[in-house]
Amino acid sequence: MLIPLLAAAEAAAPAGPIEGLKETFVHFGVEPKYLVMQVISFLILFAVLYKFGIKPTIATMEERTKKISDGLKHAEEMQVKLTAAQQESGAIIKKASQDASRIVDEARKTAKELLDKQTQEAAAKASDILAKGQQAIELEHKKMLAEARTEIARLVVVTTERVLAKKLSDADRAAYNESAARELAGV
Repeated sequence: MLIPLLAAAEAAAPAGPIEGLKETFVHFGVEPKYLVMQVISFLILFAVLYKFGIKPTIATMEERTKKISDGLKHAEEMQVKLTAAQQESGAIIKKASQDASRIVDEARKTAKELLDKQTQEAAAKASDILAKGQQAIELEHKKMLAEARTEIARLVVVTTERVLAKKLSDADRAAYNESAARELAGV
């Protein structure tokens, strides 16, 4: 079908190229004045569509592309910040754990020192109470011995006085009493 059209175009073509082109268009039913008007209409329509349709669409797409790239950059920054924050929180937790261990160790050490100190104080108090008890026992012992001596001396004097009262004179009795009292006082 293309071949008969080309053959018809060659047969109808006049001598000049522009005249031949014009004749060819007319022969196929194309009017040059309408063709020019259609081209101008197309250019006007293209300009209107470009200004109000294509250009805003391209601007919107570029704006969205920029927002997406900004969002991706922001997400990357937030990811870096999140990683840094996680590392920082890990370091803080590690430091807190070390501080807690140190505080527990110090508390144990202080408790042991306090226990040792209280044990020493209790031992000192116990030995002090024991020493005071020993002193009190010795004092009581000495007191009992002194009372026993006094009682024994009195009994000896009374017994001697009774034994000697029957056979001795008053002067001899007084001498024996003094002698017995001196001996008992020396004991």
